[in-house]
Amino acid sequence: MNDLVNIGFGNFMNSTRVITILSPDSAPMKKLKGEARSEKRLIDATYGRRTRAIIITDSNHVILSSIQPETIAQRFNSTAAQNFKLKENTTK
Repeated sequence: MNDLVNIGFGNFMNSTRVITILSPDSAPMKKLKGEARSEKRLIDATYGRRTRAIIITDSNHVILSSIQPETIAQRFNSTAAQNFKLKENTTK
């Protein structure tokens, strides 16, 4: 089952593919964003708004979101908890 999580503006991603969620403010993150753009690995899900989180996937794609990293992490944790409860109920 794909565990989809809302990353803002009706955009969803598979939570099992995420490696890390980062804040975009540091110079290394800006460099990472630029490199991903030039290598065609960047997915911009901000709808023109300010980038507040950078999500790195296991396929080395870089996803930009206008949602705070803490909020996205809470959504991922909520999805994981729901899936755990679902699996627990089906094994009984």
